[in-house]
Amino acid sequence: MSDARREGLTVLKLGGSVITDKDQPYTVATEQLEQVSETVATHSAGQLVIVHGGGSFGHAAAAAHGVSTTEGTTDAGAITEIHRSMGELNRAVVNCLQDAGMPALPVRPLSMAHRTGTGLSLARLAVDSMLLEGFVPVLHGDVLMHEGTGSTIISGDELVVELATLLDATRVGLCSTVPGVLDDDGVVIEEIATYDAVADVLGESESTDVTGGMAAKVSELLSLSTPAAIFDPAALAEFLDSGEAGTMIR
Repeated sequence: MSDARREGLTVLKLGGSVITDKDQPYTVATEQLEQVSETVATHSAGQLVIVHGGGSFGHAAAAAHGVSTTEGTTDAGAITEIHRSMGELNRAVVNCLQDAGMPALPVRPLSMAHRTGTGLSLARLAVDSMLLEGFVPVLHGDVLMHEGTGSTIISGDELVVELATLLDATRVGLCSTVPGVLDDDGVVIEEIATYDAVADVLGESESTDVTGGMAAKVSELLSLSTPAAIFDPAALAEFLDSGEAGTMIR
């Protein structure tokens, strides 16, 4: 697809903690998901790719089988259970976006991604084709084949970085339950340029999270050449309108 077609491409991640109750396994936060979907439908412009986290679906299933981004499994039943749980959540997200008027379609990473000793590989054809036809691809954290390990987890944050790079995104946003990266006093850090500058304030997620919490988000986003924002649902419209909100990472 030409650079002209890429102008205005946004990669937006909806955090699992935003769209599910992370303390109640396999529970969709229905009201908030509906609100977020309405905001996206009202404020999005240009091409859009959405990625959502696992929340109380994928993280619960992965933790039950001891699978993470680094710890794998060769148990087909475990892989299927994790993948199926994410499929249930993806269905809820896609349905809600469609109800809000978005031409959303599901994309399942298990069938299009794998990890080798040299890194992550993502087949982009399905996403490219959907964008070309005017649809909104909706991907999610998932299991994927991992060379020599069986299957591990690909996090939503990894997908965001990979997609933003492959598709030459102009805007990247992560919608979380916090208004940005917070300092020791609970104040939003407006801009982050290096991981070392904020390493002392980055803690682990309080709920079950097999992908590293806020520390992993910041680390992944710092690898991008595209500016990225971390914000909460209250600032989602601001991000979609301006490309900036919460904490900017650049």
